[in-house]
Amino acid sequence: MSTFSVYFSLGRDHIADINGIDHILFIVALCVRYQFSDWKKLLILITAFTIGHSITLALSVFNIVSISTEWIEFLIPVTIILTAFSNFFVKKFQFREKFPLIYYLALFFGLIHGLGFSNYLKSLLGQSNNIVTELLAFNIGLEIGQLLIVACLLLTTFIATQLFSLNRREVMLFLSGAAMGLALQMCIERIPF
Repeated sequence: MSTFSVYFSLGRDHIADINGIDHILFIVALCVRYQFSDWKKLLILITAFTIGHSITLALSVFNIVSISTEWIEFLIPVTIILTAFSNFFVKKFQFREKFPLIYYLALFFGLIHGLGFSNYLKSLLGQSNNIVTELLAFNIGLEIGQLLIVACLLLTTFIATQLFSLNRREVMLFLSGAAMGLALQMCIERIPF
């Protein structure tokens, strides 16, 4: 198995790991306002998150940026809470803006999440000479893992709204509230002071 495929698999599996539920909760809170027909918007949204994530992941791996792990572990659920909270203001599901605020939040919050992955990735890389390829493979794996989570979320909301005729906004508020509640518990458990 090539180094690229090893790091690709690590990235994909890391984002979709049920033990790392904070990553899954963030993707759910970020994407729950969209549906299958919004696939282009979703792709831009997830890519914005990956870009932010990749920037700080690279900066940290190359030892350009270093922030306390305790603070990052605390800030990650804060990003979930803020993203889920933003969903409470979505009344209509008509997204006409070319670059809505949620894209910028995804990019900014991606910076924080990237720092959360950095210690994990640094421990894997060790003294590797091929860091750029491994970083690229890891990030592509993360992107694919995120898209798998988004596909599961879209399928779940489709079933809820189309097959069970549940109100789309109520489904969004329920999932956002659940993500917010779990993230609030994580924040309390991870207070760094």
